[in-house]
Amino acid sequence: MKTALLDGKTPANFDKHIIGNLLLDVAPEADVRREKMLIGVRNEAGDIYRLIGATKVNSFNNAVEELEDLGLVDELKDVAGPQDGCDAIFRAV
Repeated sequence: MKTALLDGKTPANFDKHIIGNLLLDVAPEADVRREKMLIGVRNEAGDIYRLIGATKVNSFNNAVEELEDLGLVDELKDVAGPQDGCDAIFRAV
């Protein structure tokens, strides 16, 4: 899976846990956006600051599970279809 921080957005306080728990390759934002499925992560201000791209459904599901294990909530869990270009958007509770 690939990840990128979005320019001008402040990383969340819990960001180090994401990096520590998920096996992510840092890549340019354009490369991440080309992945089949995208996960957005919101900071405390409510901005999406990090994108995580997954090529395979299995990788996507593993990432979702890891983010849930960190106590983050997927805003799109009960929503049909992507929003803001993301298949899942996680935030702290």
